[in-house]
Amino acid sequence: MHHHGYLWVGEKARFDTESLRRPAASLAEPTPTSPPEVLERYRRAVAEFPVTDVPPIETALWLLKPVKLIRGTWEKPKDAADWLGRRLSEHAPRFASDQDSDSARLALRVASAVDRLGRGGDVSLGYYLRRPHFLSLAVVTCSPNRATPDAGCPAR
Repeated sequence: MHHHGYLWVGEKARFDTESLRRPAASLAEPTPTSPPEVLERYRRAVAEFPVTDVPPIETALWLLKPVKLIRGTWEKPKDAADWLGRRLSEHAPRFASDQDSDSARLALRVASAVDRLGRGGDVSLGYYLRRPHFLSLAVVTCSPNRATPDAGCPAR
């Protein structure tokens, strides 16, 4: 078992575009009589989900994304959580909420991540930055992942 780290910073409106965040396999295939917006959402999911860097709707689905999006790989949960903590510290000055940037609160998030990763879980954190941006951080357990055990490791 190992862990992959992912980071995304972008416009909140892009993050909110469901067709970029959900694989086509999770959507009902449109019929010839489907409304145009359903056809377009499905078309975008087929074309863009596999290649976009926008975070998937489910954390484990990062494993279906291109290997180039992996920001780091660690064998030990503590090392993965340390990476997460460094990213949080880097971005904390831009958090929209002073409460979210509290160092004690961030330390608790990192400690919780060590525990969760140690038990084979995934960690996903999201923070509003100064408008209109959003920060998404994820550490995904790989080989195997509990939520998607059939997903292969993207880095192998």
